[in-house]
Amino acid sequence: MAREDSLALLARGEIPERYRLNIGTIGTDGQKRLLEARVAIVGAGGLGGTIIELLARQGVGFMRIIDDDSFTLHNLNRQLLATERTVGMNKAAVATARVAEVNSEVETHAVPARLNEDNATELLSDMNVIVDALDTINCRLLLCRMAQRLKIPLVHAAIAGFTGQVGTILPSGPGLEKIYKTTSGLDKGIETVLGNPAATPALAAAIQAQEVVKLLTGMGETLSHKLLYFDTELNIYELLNLG
Repeated sequence: MAREDSLALLARGEIPERYRLNIGTIGTDGQKRLLEARVAIVGAGGLGGTIIELLARQGVGFMRIIDDDSFTLHNLNRQLLATERTVGMNKAAVATARVAEVNSEVETHAVPARLNEDNATELLSDMNVIVDALDTINCRLLLCRMAQRLKIPLVHAAIAGFTGQVGTILPSGPGLEKIYKTTSGLDKGIETVLGNPAATPALAAAIQAQEVVKLLTGMGETLSHKLLYFDTELNIYELLNLG
């Protein structure tokens, strides 16, 4: 079935079978909004791969997947799209192929390039939501600046070891500079020492995906002006107010 067919069914109050178990939480109007939505995922590794998988299954209609990196052997411990077969392949291209297998109603645009000042406006300006699935501080700060300049919500996450953080940055709210103001001169965080076990990016990515769904459907309370911090080793889940 094509996306247009699902939208036609929803317009008549009928439920496409593949989305039936979504409807109890987001309703037919919410599913319609997802199918009509455009989301950019910047980074298709540990965070991004899981986010892309979840949003494809939920039925987000268009995803632009931006990543210039290729899978390596050390990605196999945690990155959903990394397999022995995909080692050496571009992450954005692999993600696009995976989405086609999961949900043919979802359109994707793979961008095997690094986001920068020169291409950011072209790649992001027509999006409803932008997802930060990056692993360097400088790139995150650039992405946040561009999202706020374009007035597009940004869903952020960062992980290290057993810990992670997730928050939603709105155009009118505080940016990532408030979080990273004490890391001047650094481009990588403590994850270079602690590494990233498999469950940590999966948990953070699931929360990010749910934030995207809430932003697109208008349902629930988002993590805007907040940062959800978790430590799965110590079972700490703390909500911080960013003001």
